[in-house]
Amino acid sequence: MTSDAMESTVQAASDFDWSFLLGAPLRITVIIVGAIIVNLIVRLFIRRFTTAVAKGTVGSEKADGAGFAKFSATAMEAQRTGIDQQTIKERRAQRAKTVGRMLSSVTTILISVIATLMILDALSFNIAPILASAGIAGVAIAFGAQELVRDYLSGFFIVIEDQYGIGDTVDLGEAVGEVEDVGLRRTQVRDLTGTLWHVRNGEILRVGNLSQGWARAVLDIPIDYRTSMDEYREMTEEITRTLRKDPEIAKAMIEAPEIAGVQSLSGSHRVIRTMVKTKPNLQWMVERAFRAELMTEMAKRGGQIGMMQETVLRTLSSTDAESTETTAGSSAPREKSAVGAAPTTRSHKTAADEKPSPLPSGDEIRGTVQEDSPSEGTNDDADD
Repeated sequence: MTSDAMESTVQAASDFDWSFLLGAPLRITVIIVGAIIVNLIVRLFIRRFTTAVAKGTVGSEKADGAGFAKFSATAMEAQRTGIDQQTIKERRAQRAKTVGRMLSSVTTILISVIATLMILDALSFNIAPILASAGIAGVAIAFGAQELVRDYLSGFFIVIEDQYGIGDTVDLGEAVGEVEDVGLRRTQVRDLTGTLWHVRNGEILRVGNLSQGWARAVLDIPIDYRTSMDEYREMTEEITRTLRKDPEIAKAMIEAPEIAGVQSLSGSHRVIRTMVKTKPNLQWMVERAFRAELMTEMAKRGGQIGMMQETVLRTLSSTDAESTETTAGSSAPREKSAVGAAPTTRSHKTAADEKPSPLPSGDEIRGTVQEDSPSEGTNDDADD
């Protein structure tokens, strides 16, 4: 390169307007870097929040009043509900992961949209129409997507409050069964017949969770009066010892059976209520095992289950009622169509067979009148 070329290059560089870089490019760079930093800070707070949800830590004042201490609520919940701590930790971790994913996605979308609008403004684009369109779209979405927003808000609180989780047996009204999936918009429940129910979270007004904490097997057993309460109590103790020998049943039972007392009385038996505290979702297995052992124990002692008294009321259909009336009418004297005429019998015809008779013609009417006239005259002469 010659000296003249170098001088021209230096002169061109000195004439370049470096202030341009301090304008829009610098502002755009600052906006992008600021958006990234804000997103990282928000994600840090979300991570701390989800960690607290997963650990389940709460503040508690010591008994002596000297300061505060944090302790894990997992041990307390395990002691209260009878569920192992590992299961509780897994449920909380799953819940925290779901909430953290949702919050991170929402914050990233909001920060990205705001940063994009600021970049367009830095490039001297008129963003007023965009803001106006966004306002109109927001109003339309507010009116049209109310159900969707309610579903997401309800799902958020369902997950945060741990109302139910995957594997729980719940009663959501129409849908009763095992939860297969929990989302922020809808919940999937598989019922006993295998039907998969998709329930929107916004439509869930109440939740009956049969799997949280513990369950209770309630048995109302009819016992005849020949079996005393002491004998029934001895049979219950023997049944309990037998059930404890089965490892699966023994693991399901939290406490020994409790005899609540006589539930109702009848002329032939009394109903005794027996309750067994079990682990969640295992109460039906304990009920079936208890009934089976009770039948065996009753057979050994020569007792029996109380007979349920039933009264059956039957009503006659319209066809049966007509047949009854016909049978009753056949025993009565037969009606005669006219004096001295032979008795007539009724034949059962269907609605299709009973057709209206045609109207008589004019010749038939005149013929009938002519036949009746001589007879009437004869009777008059006879009277005379």
